[in-house]
Amino acid sequence: MAGSQREQSKLSFSDPILTARVEAIKQLAGGLTDRVAVMDRHFNVIYANESAWSSASVRDSEDHQAKCYEAFAHQTDPCGTCPAIKVFDAPEVQSVSCAGGGNGTACGMHQAFPLASSQGEVGSMLVLFKNEQVQKVPDPKPLQVEHPPPAVRESLGGLIGRSPAMQQLFDMTSLVADSSATVLIQGESGTGKELVAKTIHELSYRKRKPFVVVDCGSLPDTLLESELFGHVKGAFTGAVANKRGLFEEADSGTIFLDEIANTTPMFQAKLLRVLQEGEIRPVGGSQPIMIDARVISATNKDLAELVKAKTFRQDLYYRLAVLPLYLPPLRERREDIPLLVEHFVAGSCKRHRQPFRHVSEEVMHAFSEAAWPGNVRELQHYIERAVVTTTGPTLVCKDLVALGTVAKDEDLRSATREAVTQAERTRIVDALKKTDGNRVRAAKLLKISRATLYNKIRDYRID
Repeated sequence: MAGSQREQSKLSFSDPILTARVEAIKQLAGGLTDRVAVMDRHFNVIYANESAWSSASVRDSEDHQAKCYEAFAHQTDPCGTCPAIKVFDAPEVQSVSCAGGGNGTACGMHQAFPLASSQGEVGSMLVLFKNEQVQKVPDPKPLQVEHPPPAVRESLGGLIGRSPAMQQLFDMTSLVADSSATVLIQGESGTGKELVAKTIHELSYRKRKPFVVVDCGSLPDTLLESELFGHVKGAFTGAVANKRGLFEEADSGTIFLDEIANTTPMFQAKLLRVLQEGEIRPVGGSQPIMIDARVISATNKDLAELVKAKTFRQDLYYRLAVLPLYLPPLRERREDIPLLVEHFVAGSCKRHRQPFRHVSEEVMHAFSEAAWPGNVRELQHYIERAVVTTTGPTLVCKDLVALGTVAKDEDLRSATREAVTQAERTRIVDALKKTDGNRVRAAKLLKISRATLYNKIRDYRID
């Protein structure tokens, strides 16, 4: 593939996790007609698939290190402030989108995603380009052709949403699906992580093979090991026969490890070996068994923080997070709520053999304003209950309308607490600066005990 010599020279001394992620992207993007590239923070093209290079004005070579604006925008000078730079400047940014056209990027960038190193730093970015091809030689008299905006998908597999966050998730899910690389799905409880995993499986070449779900948080360590790897007869009390593990059941298919953060370091070490060697060893057994199961894991906790706290193995984290996906909570995609409501109402009415219920504008507004701490799962269960308990043609949700008012009040209280917390942290930092870091004097200055100051320094993570 074009660019292979430059890729190797750029990545030969780079971070191993970044290298692994770029290799996974190469496997994914190699046969796509969509244009895909990986760039570093200086906009050097580390990798581009054939579809991207076919539209490039500069072909890669050993003596020419192509910049993105040279290859894809056909310019000798850098563009203005590229929106993609945000993935390097703001670590919390999950992705950056560009509307294109007018003030859009000249290269045709659609979305940019950060690729983190083993130290958690963003070392490069994955860029997806718009589908329309960029002309290699600009026409001196270009025709004024208006291109329609890209179609907004409302669903992908079992996933539903019109919001930009869900469009990004759809794009990334489609990109990672047809590979064997491990995927880590992160998101709050009730956001639909298992549904994302199942969608990835159904879009992959493994779709006719088993999809096995394991709740890692529901079993103690010893039973979890037996469930996943199997055991031989006599391995422990009660092992009256040989038992196949769930990894064997998922052979040639996909195994979904939910709540992976709830496992112990001892189990994590054994799982790491499975991912490295591609083989399992049943409890009490002496012979390894080769397996070919794609591993998708999920957690509602911040694994990076658990790694820092040394409660989750760093090497396993980077093995699991070769292709990380982030599933946004419902409060960050409120524009999807009407679509989800319609879907759940129709499904619940059909399931309970009841006539279709209409949703009034007032109730739909209440749905959209509610806090939904349980996310999509809570919304679905609420609608299920409302359908069963409603007899008329319109869905009655009086308690939800009241809930919307409570949620707004709670949002105001949360904002107030946030302001107080920030002000207190600022006062502590100022006191420490004035006393040159002397905590005893700072506590006296703040008129609080030393123990209280130490606790607040820890809680606010003041260095």
